[in-house]
Amino acid sequence: MHELAFPLLIALIVVALAFDFLNGLHDAANSIATVVGTRLLSPLAAVAFAAFFNFAAYFLALQWPSLHKVADTIGKGLIDKDLVTPAVVFGALVGAMFWNVVTWMKGIPSSSSHALVGGLIGAGVAHANIDAIQWAGLNKTLIAIVLSPTIGLILTMAIMLLTSWLGVRASARDSERTFRGLHLVSAGAYSLGHGLNDAQKTMGIITVLLYSTGYLHGDFHVPHWVALSCYIAIGLGTLTGGWRIIETMGTRITKLNQHQGFSASAGGSIMLFAASYLGIPVSTTHTITGCVIGAGAARRASAVRWGIAQNVMVAWIITIPASATVAALFYWLISGYAARALLAVAVMAIAVFAVVSLREVRLGRDGLGRTAAVIATLGFLLAAIVVGYAALN
Repeated sequence: MHELAFPLLIALIVVALAFDFLNGLHDAANSIATVVGTRLLSPLAAVAFAAFFNFAAYFLALQWPSLHKVADTIGKGLIDKDLVTPAVVFGALVGAMFWNVVTWMKGIPSSSSHALVGGLIGAGVAHANIDAIQWAGLNKTLIAIVLSPTIGLILTMAIMLLTSWLGVRASARDSERTFRGLHLVSAGAYSLGHGLNDAQKTMGIITVLLYSTGYLHGDFHVPHWVALSCYIAIGLGTLTGGWRIIETMGTRITKLNQHQGFSASAGGSIMLFAASYLGIPVSTTHTITGCVIGAGAARRASAVRWGIAQNVMVAWIITIPASATVAALFYWLISGYAARALLAVAVMAIAVFAVVSLREVRLGRDGLGRTAAVIATLGFLLAAIVVGYAALN
């Protein structure tokens, strides 16, 4: 058990709830992107609609406690709960919040969930090395990075095909009216699933903080006041909007009609409820993006702007490493390891150079230039690995 003054405990809980609020601001746009992109609801009405269902997930969890397994995965399934310290929690939250703010400012729909996972892994490894990782929980989370958008894409295409076959004899006007109603229902279900899965991630963080400092008595469990606070925070975050990400998800990846919007939201809600039941902290961003792409591709492959989708996928790939590095940096700073913090900064700088070199590979017009850029990229990546290894040892 790690001693922590009560005012500092309150401060850390406030930071965790600030992350949950930012999660609502950053991620909840995903649950209303389809209704805004199809003009089913105005942006203001859509935000209020999503916020209501994000909070309503609290009552769903009260009725079916088995849906609260995600909090256990975050709290004790990624990093050994007995090795977690207040400094680890602080580093994890700062790392995740940093990446959320960067991607929010750029309008990139990255994953708050995986930013938090990366933050926990980065701060946990910085504190207790690789032995702190709970591989079973981490592996299923990493597998979900690939499977959630893939299955969401396939499921959405299947829903599109099935509903098209069922409504083959309906007139265009009747079809549009029917799918407008169904789309509203499926969007509500998706917002409910989003609140259920995403709010639990902050619950897990606060609960493991209480456990590690001796303020949680008995077995590892989420207190009701923690759950209620997290659902309120994510709902309030949703109310503040997230317009740039809504534009990317709702219109820039592909143009949606009501039929496609319904199919994407329905496919996404099925995925989120299944993930919550299985205790997998799935990315709501990844899920709905896969579903939106599936809805567009079901019409025709050229309906999807694959360049935008590719940029989104690059953001997914670097989310966990980026947030893990920032989390380790802040853990070392507040723990008195200034030298390691400087090495972490060096790793990030070298990684940026590697990205710049990679862009030169893609833009190079001659074979010699591309070869030089490839060598530079590999050199920067090798340097980052060496410096990172030095920081951990």
